[in-house]
Amino acid sequence: MPGLACAALATVVWSGSFVTSRGLHDSVPPVQQAFWRWVVALAAVAPFGARQAWRQRALLRRHARHVLIASLLGVATYNTLVNQAGLTTPAATMGMIMAASPVLMALFERLGGVRLGARRTTGLLIACAGVTLLLGGGAHISSGGLWMIAAACCFAGYSALLRRGPAELHGTGFLFTTFLTGTVLLLPAQAVSVAAQGSFHPTPGTVLPLLYVGVASSAVAFFAWNKAVALIGATRAGIVYHLQPVCVALLSWAVLGETTGLPRLLPMALILGGVVLGAGARR
Repeated sequence: MPGLACAALATVVWSGSFVTSRGLHDSVPPVQQAFWRWVVALAAVAPFGARQAWRQRALLRRHARHVLIASLLGVATYNTLVNQAGLTTPAATMGMIMAASPVLMALFERLGGVRLGARRTTGLLIACAGVTLLLGGGAHISSGGLWMIAAACCFAGYSALLRRGPAELHGTGFLFTTFLTGTVLLLPAQAVSVAAQGSFHPTPGTVLPLLYVGVASSAVAFFAWNKAVALIGATRAGIVYHLQPVCVALLSWAVLGETTGLPRLLPMALILGGVVLGAGARR
């Protein structure tokens, strides 16, 4: 099914962005990671989206509030919070916390008028119990987990918001416009970061990861995710998203040498169980 395939592609590609964020934590400040990520993404999507955005300028103006909120949640805020969490939190733990976001998507869709039901409510409670155990010492993580919870809320809100706009806004024109708006929103924070922390030094170890998150994790993955949500909805797309902790754990082990110990297994089981139960399609 095209919608599920798009959701799977986005999930796998996004898994690498958690590893990249963690890998850059001591060389590129969080805000600068986010800013240059979206500059690269904007350049990557401009040849396909700029012209469509211009043709749709009247539609985009009519839905300016929708575009602004989507840019704030999905572009400017979400990835900055992930990068902030990467300063102190292992990539595998970041992925586990983000695994609760599909249940949050279902909750936000319920607030938008979609019936939630007992099954999804139970799944939400189980996933939240897993996150609470994780933050309470089950995985011995730092306060960076709180940044990841905030990031999960932003991403879930962004995903639920996508269904509320007209179908025409799910193309490359909308993607280009949100990338541009999010980059502009990050400009003040970027200026403060450069003034307070200094600019990072461009090396292959910093530029190549930023190219990956800019092209693959932003331009490609966001297009695929937006398409998936447009086709099957945020809640059903979230069914696939629960694969992310597994992908992140494997990548962080292979690339960063992180290990997943026994204290993480119970929280992971609770989070994934809650996601599968709560984000699954109703029979």
